[in-house]
Amino acid sequence: MKLIGSLTSPYVRKARIVLAEKHIGYNFELETPWNADTHVPDHNPLGKVPVLIMDDGTSLFDSRVIVEYLDGINPVSRLIPESNRRRLIVKRWEALSDGICDAAAATFLERRRPEAAQSEEWISRQQGKVTRGLESAARELNDKKWCDGNVYTLADIALGCALGYLTFRFPEIEWRRTFPNLADLSDRLEKRVPFMETAPRD
Repeated sequence: MKLIGSLTSPYVRKARIVLAEKHIGYNFELETPWNADTHVPDHNPLGKVPVLIMDDGTSLFDSRVIVEYLDGINPVSRLIPESNRRRLIVKRWEALSDGICDAAAATFLERRRPEAAQSEEWISRQQGKVTRGLESAARELNDKKWCDGNVYTLADIALGCALGYLTFRFPEIEWRRTFPNLADLSDRLEKRVPFMETAPRD
């Protein structure tokens, strides 16, 4: 099994953490999908990472598809609950967390364009999504230890990756001070070995 991805993508990080938490062996192939010589489109027509190449050569893409497949490989330490209601709650957390990442990444890419070509209206729109996403996450988490209560799940992994990406790309966003319960959750997560080993870096 091979995972194709970058060291900066929160979606790749999510897949790598799930692989580590499930104790699934794999090879990691570094690829930057923005480079002119990238081979990512050879495996994912959308040209995005992560891409998981299974042993039979089949490729899976989109982190949500990949982590669901990985969680089903080994029934031990399930990260996505089997109960329909709890499963929906965890997947909703994942959707919220990925949405925060989507908006943050869109802001980052817009700011990489020549200054004269940047749209402040677009950036403001994406920043609003990030803010509302964080507000919703903090409200939903409340005083719980983990997103799903007392059980560590994919919800925590997804949210932790989103928070880690904000810290990495947007240190000016003071979410830790504004949302102390999210900061506490992030601190717990970043002490876990899979999180330490996948910390984003250029």
